[in-house]
Amino acid sequence: MIKLNLILLFLFSSVVNAQKRDTIIIPQDTSSFINTRVFSEDLSKKYSDKDFDYSSTEGEAQNLLSRFLFWLKDTLNNTFGISIPPSALKFIEYFIYFLMGALAIYLLVKFLIKENFSTLLTKKANTIIDVNLSEKHIEQINLDNLLSVALEQKNYRLAVRYHYLKVLKNLSFHNIIEWQFEKTNADYQKEIKHPKISSLFKEVSYLYEHIWYGEQDINNLKFNSIEARFEALKNSLNH
Repeated sequence: MIKLNLILLFLFSSVVNAQKRDTIIIPQDTSSFINTRVFSEDLSKKYSDKDFDYSSTEGEAQNLLSRFLFWLKDTLNNTFGISIPPSALKFIEYFIYFLMGALAIYLLVKFLIKENFSTLLTKKANTIIDVNLSEKHIEQINLDNLLSVALEQKNYRLAVRYHYLKVLKNLSFHNIIEWQFEKTNADYQKEIKHPKISSLFKEVSYLYEHIWYGEQDINNLKFNSIEARFEALKNSLNH
């Protein structure tokens, strides 16, 4: 019985010692304390400067129009106290883009219409001008009919060309020149022996070359003055 009591006492002592070894004692720091901080009442005013305005994304790349609108927004705000919301500023930017796109489309359509109209007129003129002098003799061409069509279309530059071809046709008809497709106006000038006709031919040759090859547009009034010089040469040939 005494041995049993000794064994129990030994086991109890072992358990108590084991619990003491497993217990960790945490020391308490009595020197530290918690400092409670509060925000000042003027916090909203302190951080209301434009440096703390993150509504505009300055980090993003902005084009010239965007920079101008932001500059205008800041100017109105700082000078007159007018505040423009970012949504309204974005609407103005898109509206300007819309106007620019509409203007570009308008100019493009206007250019294409004008180009097509000019091409149409050119085709009509080429149909009239299509006188193959290299295959036909000038006396075989109905220049009076071509001249009438040109005048109906008010194509006075083309009418001057037909007037000049009529002069060459009349000179060839009167055997004053020998018409050939390869000859130049200077070649015909050398063939004319009559002083008055030579002088008038030199004058109309200058007018023709200046207007036709120089691509000079003329009006009705100027054409009437030029046509009078061709009529003077025609009358000299008839006399």
